[in-house]
Amino acid sequence: MIHKDLDVWKKAIEFVAEIYKITRNFPKDEIYGLTSQIRRAAVSIPSNIAEGAARNSTKEFIQFLYIALGSSAETETQLIIAKEIGYVENNSFLLDEVGSIKKMILGLIKYLKKEKS
Repeated sequence: MIHKDLDVWKKAIEFVAEIYKITRNFPKDEIYGLTSQIRRAAVSIPSNIAEGAARNSTKEFIQFLYIALGSSAETETQLIIAKEIGYVENNSFLLDEVGSIKKMILGLIKYLKKEKS
């Protein structure tokens, strides 16, 4: 499976771009804190999808998809924190996007498990 053909990978790439745009407005003293953390977690989503797709087995791909799912949950949590501490006013669009990505990852995992058995 080629990762660039996966809709979830494409959506995750767009999501990362949005995360970078929004975190540009975070306070400069957060550059090594929440800004860095949220960017790394977001980048990890499409990166793990790509790495998993490049592996030799469906089992390994699924393992990397679970890592991407964890990174999605981490990013979601960091977005909630950013809102709670006043760094973003309205992050519902981003929360909806990460929720959609999580559902897509779960759907792909379910599909791969079904194909494997």
